[in-house]
Amino acid sequence: MKRINALTEYLLAKGERSAMRFYSLSAEMQTEKDAYYDEIERAQRGTLDVTRWIRWFLGCHRRAVDAAEVRLKSILAKAEFWNAHTADELTANQRAMLNRLFDGFKGNLTSSKWAKICNVSQDTASRAINALVAKNILRREGQGRSTHYVLA
Repeated sequence: MKRINALTEYLLAKGERSAMRFYSLSAEMQTEKDAYYDEIERAQRGTLDVTRWIRWFLGCHRRAVDAAEVRLKSILAKAEFWNAHTADELTANQRAMLNRLFDGFKGNLTSSKWAKICNVSQDTASRAINALVAKNILRREGQGRSTHYVLA
């Protein structure tokens, strides 16, 4: 499959007359390799009609482009955020946690998680979070024990 992926990437780059693309068909094909092999086997065992495989391939291409679009939107949002907040005085921990949030933090950000990740006290974590809430960078959601924070 690696040879096919490399050949596919080469032909796409050549066809697009560009060495740079913002999507990776080979990465998408790798995640869908079971379906890829199913479609290849079906084409080989049947009438050698590759229409179904071509449909799968074009769908895989579309999904690769869609995934790249989602990633690029996230990257652009992060860049716009940091451009808008260059003058803000933020601690290293605040910057690190904001980057984690932009990069797809799993679960809800709580003061307890902040304290554990940054290796600081609960009070220090709460102060750092409250400073970001005051700057309208984070927004508090939930109440009591379910209180967590998201990017504003």
